[in-house]
Amino acid sequence: MKHVTLRQLKVFEAVGRHLSFSRAAEELHLTQPAVSMQVKQLEEQAGLPLTEMVGKKVFLTIAGEEVVRHARRIAQQLREAGEALDAIKGVRGGRLSIGVISTAKYFAPRLIAEFRRRKPGIELNLGIFNREIIVRQLADNEVDLAIMGQPPQEFTTISETFADHPLVIIAPPEHPLARHTQITAAQLSEETFLIREPGSGTRATMERFFADVGIVPRHALEMVGNETIKQAVMAGLGLAFISAHTVSLECEVGRLVKLPVTGTPVMRRWFVVHRTEKELMPVAETFRAFLLAEAPGLMGERPAIKVAT
Repeated sequence: MKHVTLRQLKVFEAVGRHLSFSRAAEELHLTQPAVSMQVKQLEEQAGLPLTEMVGKKVFLTIAGEEVVRHARRIAQQLREAGEALDAIKGVRGGRLSIGVISTAKYFAPRLIAEFRRRKPGIELNLGIFNREIIVRQLADNEVDLAIMGQPPQEFTTISETFADHPLVIIAPPEHPLARHTQITAAQLSEETFLIREPGSGTRATMERFFADVGIVPRHALEMVGNETIKQAVMAGLGLAFISAHTVSLECEVGRLVKLPVTGTPVMRRWFVVHRTEKELMPVAETFRAFLLAEAPGLMGERPAIKVAT
């Protein structure tokens, strides 16, 4: 692929992200035929098909997935080069890409908004996904920093804690267990639990907790997302193991209750994470320092701790 252009890679990355030629064209302010032409030229350079149509849906081939991965890395490296040059020139602002796991969306946007208030020149890209996707984004260098509850084990990172992350078991206020002042783990074995999808950090923590206390819930219903689970618990479909950050409002107004189960809350920590080998640009370093210095006070937590994994 000696004659591939940056434009072709940019176009194909958008196609791969959206899995749609029309949506990629809309994002890039191009016509759909222009996008198709760029992809065709890239396929000619690769000597392999990069996309395939099944019905009306676009899918990446194995070769296409490989090209997209490299296109993202090249785009990130170019962005980092631009930021480094801006820093040398003393340009204010910069661009920052942050990945946030879905459970952290209940507090992370407030911290980020405060950072932007202090640094109004920052151009920010914020993505909120489950843990599995955030780990992949870190691995592929698609984000500068990630906010998550459990650092990846698949590769080395610098992971620094900035806040407590309590996880609790919730029920609707009319549930029989809600009247108890103390509940043993064994009392939960006959209950139905509403659980997060595979890839969720909350689900992994729940499974470790249940294994530690030696119980297996009799029934489990898998659901995607904390909001769906909260609504299902309020409707009386079962109990849930969930981050306390996600249910603070519902507990305050009496829509949900935290059950006083022995061993809970299960206390974890929130981390700001980046790849060990990644050299943080000035804007990313500034945000990291902001989280470590300011988030503990803003959230009433203890000081941050640096952990290399």
